Amino acid sequence: MPRRTPSSLALLASALTIATGCSVSKSTPPPAAGLVGAWRSHIEFENGLFAEVHDLEFLYAFNAGGTMTESSNYDGAPPVPPAYGVWREVAPDQYEAKYVFFMTKAPATFGEVAKGGGWLPAGHGVVTETLRVAAGGDSLSSTVTLDLFDKESHPVPGGGRGTARGVRIRF
Repeated sequence: MPRRTPSSLALLASALTIATGCSVSKSTPPPAAGLVGAWRSHIEFENGLFAEVHDLEFLYAFNAGGTMTESSNYDGAPPVPPAYGVWREVAPDQYEAKYVFFMTKAPATFGEVAKGGGWLPAGHGVVTETLRVAAGGDSLSSTVTLDLFDKESHPVPGGGRGTARGVRIRF
């Protein structure tokens, strides 16, 4: 077995570190540009079913490819999955987003749950949002429109309009 010197061992360790993609120093991801990234916002509806809800919050993830995901602090009441959608830039620091979520209806009795029923599909909602990212890129404001539809995609009452203020989520 050949004898290795301390300097050759250091060179070998450095080469292995580079080859495996590890780095000796901690790196910081580049800052997100425009709307891309994760956001948290507070929504206030002026009318519709959510007008009485004053603590509604959304979490957004805007992906570089133009898709997005939204979840709210009310996704569990009644249980609904996150919303999925698309977004686009319409002017510098101005964006449009459109996303869809499914709604569920509460079981009428506990017996429905026991028979394998439960929170069955009840329709869907479509949120259209116009967003503006503030100078510096760490906050946003938006106008929000909510339209609701039954299981056959017919419009139903309860939608509304509102405004939102949000901040970028960072380490």
